Amino acid sequence: MLDMGPYYITALVNLLGAVKSVSGMTQAARDTRLITSQPHNGTVVQVETPTHIAGQMHFANDAIATIVQSFDVYAHNLPIIEIYGTEGTLSVPDPNTFGGPIRLYRPEQRAFMDFPLMCKYPDNSRGLGLHDMAAAIQEGRKPRAGIDLTYHVLEIMTGFYRSADTRTQIDMQTQPERPASLN
Repeated sequence: MLDMGPYYITALVNLLGAVKSVSGMTQAARDTRLITSQPHNGTVVQVETPTHIAGQMHFANDAIATIVQSFDVYAHNLPIIEIYGTEGTLSVPDPNTFGGPIRLYRPEQRAFMDFPLMCKYPDNSRGLGLHDMAAAIQEGRKPRAGIDLTYHVLEIMTGFYRSADTRTQIDMQTQPERPASLN
Protein backbone atom coordinates (compact mmCIF):
# COMPACT_ATOMS: atom_id res chain seq x y z
CA MET A 1 0.00 0.00 0.00
CA LEU A 2 2.69 2.48 0.96
CA ASP A 3 4.65 1.67 -2.23
CA MET A 4 2.03 1.93 -5.00
CA GLY A 5 -1.01 3.20 -3.10
CA PRO A 6 -0.05 6.89 -3.32
CA TYR A 7 -0.49 6.90 -7.11
CA TYR A 8 -3.95 5.36 -7.09
CA ILE A 9 -5.36 7.02 -3.98
CA THR A 10 -4.11 10.44 -5.08
CA ALA A 11 -5.79 9.89 -8.46
CA LEU A 12 -9.05 8.92 -6.74
CA VAL A 13 -8.96 11.96 -4.44
CA ASN A 14 -8.31 14.15 -7.50
CA LEU A 15 -11.30 12.56 -9.26
CA LEU A 16 -13.75 12.24 -6.36
CA GLY A 17 -12.58 14.54 -3.58
CA ALA A 18 -11.71 13.86 0.05
CA VAL A 19 -12.31 10.54 1.82
CA LYS A 20 -14.29 10.66 5.08
CA SER A 21 -13.71 7.09 6.32
CA VAL A 22 -11.94 3.85 5.44
CA SER A 23 -12.02 0.19 6.35
CA GLY A 24 -9.45 -2.42 5.46
CA MET A 25 -8.29 -5.99 5.67
CA THR A 26 -4.67 -7.11 5.42
CA GLN A 27 -2.82 -10.37 5.00
CA ALA A 28 0.69 -11.67 4.43
CA ALA A 29 0.48 -14.75 2.21
CA ARG A 30 4.03 -15.91 2.89
CA ASP A 31 6.62 -15.71 5.66
CA THR A 32 9.39 -14.97 3.14
CA ARG A 33 9.53 -13.23 -0.22
CA LEU A 34 11.94 -13.44 -3.15
CA ILE A 35 13.14 -10.06 -4.42
CA THR A 36 12.90 -10.03 -8.23
CA SER A 37 14.27 -6.57 -8.98
CA GLN A 38 17.77 -5.13 -9.00
CA PRO A 39 20.01 -4.60 -7.15
CA HIS A 40 18.86 -7.42 -4.77
CA ASN A 41 17.37 -9.83 -7.33
CA GLY A 42 17.36 -13.36 -5.94
CA THR A 43 17.56 -12.36 -2.26
CA VAL A 44 15.03 -13.95 0.10
CA VAL A 45 13.71 -11.64 2.82
CA GLN A 46 11.46 -12.10 5.86
CA VAL A 47 7.99 -10.63 5.34
CA GLU A 48 7.33 -8.25 8.22
CA THR A 49 4.31 -6.36 6.88
CA PRO A 50 1.04 -7.25 5.20
CA THR A 51 1.57 -7.87 1.49
CA HIS A 52 -2.09 -7.88 0.47
CA ILE A 53 -4.31 -4.94 1.45
CA ALA A 54 -7.98 -4.59 0.52
CA GLY A 55 -9.60 -1.31 1.41
CA GLN A 56 -12.90 0.53 1.17
CA MET A 57 -13.05 4.31 0.98
CA HIS A 58 -16.17 6.34 1.72
CA PHE A 59 -15.78 9.75 0.10
CA ALA A 60 -17.24 12.98 1.44
CA ASN A 61 -19.51 13.09 -1.65
CA ASP A 62 -20.86 9.62 -0.63
CA ALA A 63 -19.06 7.76 -3.43
CA ILE A 64 -17.56 4.43 -2.33
CA ALA A 65 -14.36 2.97 -3.78
CA THR A 66 -12.50 -0.29 -3.41
CA ILE A 67 -8.73 -0.60 -3.66
CA VAL A 68 -6.54 -3.71 -3.66
CA GLN A 69 -2.75 -3.45 -3.40
CA SER A 70 -0.84 -6.71 -3.39
CA PHE A 71 2.59 -8.27 -3.80
CA ASP A 72 0.81 -11.66 -3.77
CA VAL A 73 -0.55 -11.56 -7.33
CA TYR A 74 1.47 -13.01 -10.21
CA ALA A 75 -0.44 -11.12 -12.91
CA HIS A 76 -3.80 -9.46 -13.44
CA ASN A 77 -6.01 -8.23 -16.22
CA LEU A 78 -8.22 -5.91 -14.19
CA PRO A 79 -8.88 -2.30 -15.08
CA ILE A 80 -6.68 0.04 -13.10
CA ILE A 81 -9.27 2.68 -12.16
CA GLU A 82 -12.88 2.46 -13.20
CA ILE A 83 -15.66 4.59 -11.82
CA TYR A 84 -19.17 3.15 -12.02
CA GLY A 85 -21.83 5.82 -12.00
CA THR A 86 -25.56 6.08 -12.49
CA GLU A 87 -25.10 7.20 -16.10
CA GLY A 88 -22.15 5.11 -17.26
CA THR A 89 -18.64 3.86 -16.57
CA LEU A 90 -15.45 5.92 -16.68
CA SER A 91 -12.11 4.15 -17.13
CA VAL A 92 -9.00 6.27 -16.68
CA PRO A 93 -5.30 5.67 -17.45
CA ASP A 94 -3.01 4.02 -14.93
CA PRO A 95 -1.69 6.82 -12.67
CA ASN A 96 1.57 4.87 -12.29
CA THR A 97 2.34 5.14 -16.02
CA PHE A 98 0.20 8.16 -17.03
CA GLY A 99 -0.49 7.11 -20.64
CA GLY A 100 -3.56 5.80 -22.37
CA PRO A 101 -7.00 7.03 -23.25
CA ILE A 102 -9.87 7.98 -21.02
CA ARG A 103 -12.70 5.56 -21.81
CA LEU A 104 -16.38 6.27 -21.28
CA TYR A 105 -19.22 3.75 -21.51
CA ARG A 106 -22.74 5.11 -21.89
CA PRO A 107 -25.60 2.57 -21.81
CA GLU A 108 -27.36 4.13 -24.79
CA GLN A 109 -24.24 3.65 -26.95
CA ARG A 110 -23.48 0.13 -25.67
CA ALA A 111 -19.73 0.52 -26.17
CA PHE A 112 -16.74 2.23 -24.65
CA MET A 113 -15.65 5.42 -26.40
CA ASP A 114 -11.99 6.44 -26.19
CA PHE A 115 -11.05 10.04 -25.46
CA PRO A 116 -7.41 11.09 -25.86
CA LEU A 117 -5.68 12.91 -23.02
CA MET A 118 -5.97 16.64 -23.67
CA CYS A 119 -3.40 17.96 -21.19
CA LYS A 120 0.12 19.13 -22.02
CA TYR A 121 1.64 16.09 -20.28
CA PRO A 122 0.23 12.86 -21.78
CA ASP A 123 3.39 10.80 -21.20
CA ASN A 124 5.08 9.44 -18.08
CA SER A 125 5.47 12.71 -16.20
CA ARG A 126 6.88 11.76 -12.81
CA GLY A 127 8.44 15.19 -12.37
CA LEU A 128 5.15 17.00 -12.96
CA GLY A 129 4.43 17.47 -9.24
CA LEU A 130 7.77 19.19 -8.72
CA HIS A 131 7.14 21.36 -11.79
CA ASP A 132 3.71 22.34 -10.42
CA MET A 133 5.22 23.10 -7.01
CA ALA A 134 7.78 25.48 -8.58
CA ALA A 135 5.02 27.14 -10.63
CA ALA A 136 2.85 27.45 -7.51
CA ILE A 137 5.64 29.25 -5.67
CA GLN A 138 6.06 31.66 -8.57
CA GLU A 139 2.29 32.19 -8.89
CA GLY A 140 1.65 32.49 -5.14
CA ARG A 141 -0.80 29.56 -4.98
CA LYS A 142 -0.90 26.18 -3.25
CA PRO A 143 0.63 23.30 -5.25
CA ARG A 144 -1.79 20.63 -6.45
CA ALA A 145 0.21 17.91 -4.68
CA GLY A 146 0.70 19.98 -1.54
CA ILE A 147 0.96 18.97 2.09
CA ASP A 148 -2.82 18.85 2.68
CA LEU A 149 -3.37 16.33 -0.12
CA THR A 150 -0.23 14.36 0.74
CA TYR A 151 -1.15 14.03 4.41
CA HIS A 152 -4.72 13.01 3.52
CA VAL A 153 -3.46 10.24 1.21
CA LEU A 154 -1.07 9.04 3.93
CA GLU A 155 -3.91 9.07 6.49
CA ILE A 156 -6.06 6.98 4.13
CA MET A 157 -3.31 4.41 3.54
CA THR A 158 -2.38 4.03 7.20
CA GLY A 159 -6.10 3.99 8.01
CA PHE A 160 -6.42 0.69 6.13
CA TYR A 161 -3.82 -0.88 8.42
CA ARG A 162 -5.40 0.62 11.56
CA SER A 163 -8.81 -0.62 10.45
CA ALA A 164 -7.47 -4.12 9.86
CA ASP A 165 -5.72 -4.15 13.24
CA THR A 166 -8.78 -2.93 15.17
CA ARG A 167 -11.49 -4.41 12.91
CA THR A 168 -13.23 -1.02 12.86
CA GLN A 169 -14.03 1.72 10.40
CA ILE A 170 -11.59 4.64 10.66
CA ASP A 171 -12.79 8.24 10.28
CA MET A 172 -10.38 10.61 8.54
CA GLN A 173 -9.24 13.67 10.46
CA THR A 174 -8.13 15.50 7.30
CA GLN A 175 -10.47 16.85 4.62
CA PRO A 176 -8.42 18.71 1.98
CA GLU A 177 -9.97 20.58 -0.91
CA ARG A 178 -9.98 18.69 -4.19
CA PRO A 179 -7.00 19.94 -6.23
CA ALA A 180 -7.67 22.03 -9.33
CA SER A 181 -7.37 20.08 -12.56
CA LEU A 182 -4.22 20.43 -14.63
CA ASN A 183 -4.90 22.08 -17.97
